[in-house]
Amino acid sequence: MNNKHTELGTVATVIAGNVIYALAVKLFLMPAGLITGGSTGIALFVNRIWKIPVSPFLLVFNTIMLVWGWKTLGKKFAMTTILSTFAYPIALSFFEAVLKDVVLSENTMLNAIFAGLGIGLSLGLVIRSGASTGGMDIPPLVLNHYFRIPVSFSLNAMDLCILLLQAFFNTPEKTLYGILVVLVYTITMDKLLLMGTTRTEVKVISRCSSEIRQAILSEIDRGVTILEARGGYSEQPEEMLLSVISDRELPKVEKLIHAIDPESFLIVSRVTEVAGRGFTLSKEYRSRS
Repeated sequence: MNNKHTELGTVATVIAGNVIYALAVKLFLMPAGLITGGSTGIALFVNRIWKIPVSPFLLVFNTIMLVWGWKTLGKKFAMTTILSTFAYPIALSFFEAVLKDVVLSENTMLNAIFAGLGIGLSLGLVIRSGASTGGMDIPPLVLNHYFRIPVSFSLNAMDLCILLLQAFFNTPEKTLYGILVVLVYTITMDKLLLMGTTRTEVKVISRCSSEIRQAILSEIDRGVTILEARGGYSEQPEEMLLSVISDRELPKVEKLIHAIDPESFLIVSRVTEVAGRGFTLSKEYRSRS
């Protein structure tokens, strides 16, 4: 039952992501005549040159990419991509028919920002669900499969080429706005992918390590790991305490440590993802008998 709920949740998230993508393109990108990367950028270019409708072109193009990915990368990859391959073009076609000539804003800057926010949100939702957006995501994966070219490099290179291709048929101002769209959706997507997973790592070296350990365990209710260390100058053995806490707990932890040992050596750093007991799993308390 849990697996079915998880699968249904994934499907719903992928569909929602593609619907948001289609809305962002229809309401902000297309009315303002902005350029963008990916398969949408290619579709907009083809539409402006040969007047081929965007959504039917995307459906055909994404299907071709899906078949290519299926043959090269296998069935498992295709199954995580097939939903986006059809959901996005269908949603875009639906909004084109329903919304028609609806324009929310004539301000190009507003359109660029909200297009970027919408696309970034949609991509983040789809990728966080473990699925692929298909389209131009597939060629970089194929290149990596055959030639070991890093996916991030080829993906960025292809997006740049798509932007340059559209730039030849747009004003320099529209091109700059298009670059802004790409920057906004990249930042938004990155923020969304890390949302809810970032934590704060605290390392402490102190003569009162035992007291600090007990205080973190009892007052903060966070786990502590004792690491063996050695002073670089004194070459004497020392204990280093390692604990991962939430961002909100940091001021309390710092105050607690400094109250016990004002001369303690404290290192605070941000970690992008934490998994395990107390974070992705519920806490478990055991008696130390």
